[in-house]
Amino acid sequence: MRMQRNICTKLQGGFLRRWWVAVIFGLLIVIAAGIIAVTFPSIINYIIHHEIALREGGRTFYWWKDPPVTPQMHVYIYNVTNAEEFLNNGQKPILDEVGPYIYLQTWEKVNVKFNSNDTVTYNVKKKFVFSETLSGRSEEDVVIVPNVPMLSATSQSKNAARFLRLAMASIMDILKIKPFVEVTVGQLLWGYEDSLLKLAKDVVPDQKLPYEQFGLFYEKNGTSKDNYTIFTGKNDITHYGLLDNWNGKNFFGHWNSPQCDTVMGSDGSIFPPQITKNTILKIFDKDLCRVLPLVYKHEVTTAAGVPGFRFVPAIDVFSSPQRVPSQQCFCPSGPPCAPEGTFNVSLCQYDSPILLSFPHFYLGDPTLRDAFIGITTPDAEKHQLFIDVQPIMGTALRARARIQINIAVSQVKDIKQVATFPDIVFPLIWFEDGIDQLPDKVTSVLASIGCIIFFSAIFCLIRAANRQEKLHLSAPISVTKPNKNLASEFQNPSQGIFF
Repeated sequence: MRMQRNICTKLQGGFLRRWWVAVIFGLLIVIAAGIIAVTFPSIINYIIHHEIALREGGRTFYWWKDPPVTPQMHVYIYNVTNAEEFLNNGQKPILDEVGPYIYLQTWEKVNVKFNSNDTVTYNVKKKFVFSETLSGRSEEDVVIVPNVPMLSATSQSKNAARFLRLAMASIMDILKIKPFVEVTVGQLLWGYEDSLLKLAKDVVPDQKLPYEQFGLFYEKNGTSKDNYTIFTGKNDITHYGLLDNWNGKNFFGHWNSPQCDTVMGSDGSIFPPQITKNTILKIFDKDLCRVLPLVYKHEVTTAAGVPGFRFVPAIDVFSSPQRVPSQQCFCPSGPPCAPEGTFNVSLCQYDSPILLSFPHFYLGDPTLRDAFIGITTPDAEKHQLFIDVQPIMGTALRARARIQINIAVSQVKDIKQVATFPDIVFPLIWFEDGIDQLPDKVTSVLASIGCIIFFSAIFCLIRAANRQEKLHLSAPISVTKPNKNLASEFQNPSQGIFF
């Protein structure tokens, strides 16, 4: 009996020692799991932020500087088929939308210089190459469109002295300038010599317009003279990709409130990470003459299987001040302001009465579209601007920048060439510019981030299971039955004490 008691005592002592070792070991695991659980999101964020911040030699830097994508620009032109009848007989303009004319693009940042204040300065170099194969049509196609230089000049002269308007009419007579011009698609987009612009440059050499050719995309095929300075995100990731200044200024200098005049936005390719459904993305483009706010619409998945969020312009982004008072800052001269659904960019276009809108006057006043024959009802799937972003990294996955260019024509009775031309917002072209998906080497990185998130979820599940196991271990242990439990352990020594 004494021998049996000694054996039981030894066995119980060994059991208790191992029990306490296991408890301590378990507690250490729980503590370690807790520390990891608390710090894991910060670790992941640190890795992401470190990887995406722009630094010379970094992987993200090369993608940003020389994007491994081939964006396409699709251009649609409103060809006027009854110009004479419209001018002479007052017929409603009939428009024939022709296109798309497809241009393949290369984008590059040049003259890149890192600054000491966590910013980088650069110029943008864009090259457009027409693809006749993809377009199925030629740049030599002839179209009839409003004469923008002439209609700009006549509209601007509406409030000038009458003798100046009469003199302008005489000059236009001599030069045989008409309200509509017949040009090729290539000329309309990239430039043609205009006699009125040439005359203005010769007569008034210090006037605002710096060139004698006209084209809707004139001087955009090449390196831009504009200097952009953005935050690298190295020290403050919340400013990653946002403009610090444009041409040395952090404002446009056109609008009468800091909120409307700021240039603080992204170029649309990169955004600060950790985007949520409540985030408002802000896009800067000098030709928009403002920062364009985008709001969350719905979740998306790209063709490569990368999930993202779709952001689109706020529904009232081009609303009139009458409907949205906060828009008054974009109408500094007071009424009349741009019609509902359009935006006046004349201050950025040498005072030419150019209005931007979404294609087919999407989100605009229906009367704008009803003034013409041939403009179909707008469709959000075809005419809405959008950007799909990967929310964790802030990377643009897919984008469609869809904009329509219009000219606001004012009737001027003293100038006979436009005496019958009514006050009207006349559409010229609309285009969509963007990419369908990122290349494989970029999406593979995004997929790896997805794997990290997946394993993070697995970790959380394991941690939850450990917590559950801990609850089981905390149940009372009966010390009156250790021998029976111990006997079963010896019968099956392959089992652990607690596992």
